[in-house]
Amino acid sequence: MLFGKLMPREGNFFEMFNQHAERIVEAARAFSLLVANYNDLALREQYNRDVDNAERAADKVTHEVNRLIHKTFITPIDREQIHTLINTMDDVADLIQDSAETMALYDVRHMTEEITRLTDLSVRCCERVKEAVGLLSKLSDPSTAEAALKTCEEIDKLESDADRVMRSAMSKLFREEPDVREVIKLKAIYELLETITDKCEDVANVVEGIVLENS
Repeated sequence: MLFGKLMPREGNFFEMFNQHAERIVEAARAFSLLVANYNDLALREQYNRDVDNAERAADKVTHEVNRLIHKTFITPIDREQIHTLINTMDDVADLIQDSAETMALYDVRHMTEEITRLTDLSVRCCERVKEAVGLLSKLSDPSTAEAALKTCEEIDKLESDADRVMRSAMSKLFREEPDVREVIKLKAIYELLETITDKCEDVANVVEGIVLENS
């Protein structure tokens, strides 16, 4: 009994989920600006730094959540759900940073229409993730639970849209790009960007499970 009194109860997990989701959106929007201003080296470097800063901030939240899981006596939702959700969210932030780093490492010279479209879908997915996560603390309200599930469905649709864009992009790339090096570079970028939306869908699946079990 004394052990239970000494251990924190509940914790501020929902607030930390929201903080992490904010950093994901910051990283995604910074990456979008990087793509939009790719020909301006100074702006490209600035937005690269912004992506890195957002990812590092997200990483700190992830570490704090994982630490707090072990120090909290009673958690607001299942511990495994907390662990899976925050680490899957962190994967999203990591993939955004990986996309920016890969562009620099591969010395990608120009942005394609497909990169722009996949980036836009990634940003929209990340914004929906933030919206869905923000509803988790109010699942006792049936309308809130329904809104969370609807947002998860929107993420699924955006991920399907990204799949279609990537398939079209790959087809065009292999048909029209004569430089094998460019094919390798762009293929890697397309796959990374599509994986961001895949991972957002993974987050949506975790959120959906939490909603169904706790509403």
